[in-house]
Amino acid sequence: MEDLVNKFYTAFKNLQAEEMVSCYHPEVTFHDPAFGTLKGERAKNMWRMLIQSQKGKEFLVDYKIIRVDSNSGKVHWEAQYFFSKTGRKVHNRIKAEIIFKDGLIHQHIDEFHLHHWAAMALGWKGRLFGWTSFFKKKLQKNTNRLLSNFEENN
Repeated sequence: MEDLVNKFYTAFKNLQAEEMVSCYHPEVTFHDPAFGTLKGERAKNMWRMLIQSQKGKEFLVDYKIIRVDSNSGKVHWEAQYFFSKTGRKVHNRIKAEIIFKDGLIHQHIDEFHLHHWAAMALGWKGRLFGWTSFFKKKLQKNTNRLLSNFEENN
């Protein structure tokens, strides 16, 4: 399973969306603070959208596998990029928990400190409101709307 995890994150570093999503089980569940829970093709499309939005830009990913066995894995990864809405530099540190099924990633949970991300991405507004449930709900609504638009147009 370590090879699969390396394949996923190497593809991420190289902005290869189809290589990434080939690591996902057809019934995959993905969860993170920005999107909430996404399942199946919608989870795969989230990566496709992200990769498409970062092509040709300063986008860096680095990762370290903490633990992998035949059932699950834990990865720490970091992304550095400029947030498109504000142009502000973001350096997000993420902890990923992965569960495997049928030789593929079946569950993928990314955890990061949303308040820290909001402060980097949005500046003073993120520092002021990024810790609230209102902010989290609004962010998830906006990101899911962007994902729906992406799915409609691709």
